[in-house]
Amino acid sequence: MSSVIPGRFAAKMEEPFAVFIIGMRINKLWAVHKWLPVAKAMPRMLKELGADPELGMLHVEPIRYRRGFATIQYWKSFEHLEHYATKVATHTDAWREFNRAIGEDGSVGIWHETYVVQPNAFEAVYGNMPRFGLGAAGDHIKADGAYNKARGRMSA
Repeated sequence: MSSVIPGRFAAKMEEPFAVFIIGMRINKLWAVHKWLPVAKAMPRMLKELGADPELGMLHVEPIRYRRGFATIQYWKSFEHLEHYATKVATHTDAWREFNRAIGEDGSVGIWHETYVVQPNAFEAVYGNMPRFGLGAAGDHIKADGAYNKARGRMSA
């Protein structure tokens, strides 16, 4: 677990980046043989992405919600994300297996959202937190001067 960093900090990214939020929803709790393989696929991909910075994932934050799991992922670019999704066997094999084993049977839901973010088109602040989210993906700087207020962070 990361250590808490006292004070107010902001995230700084000087280049465009992509935010990818992906998750699964367990629709049929008793269908463990369907959703467990889906749940196990993401950790394999995240391990691969974490081991190879050239693939382009900058940081990941896990999320657990009532009937599922998700991650917020920060990527160097949409092109890096697209390459991983369409050209790297760990993902393409997992996607093929999902379609073979589950397809449209309704036992497991999957979803994702992708956002391409330009510099000066976001703001983030962290108070008394470990490095987290965009503050872990990019530069983690003191939230003072231009970074003290949300409007300043949007244009700094």
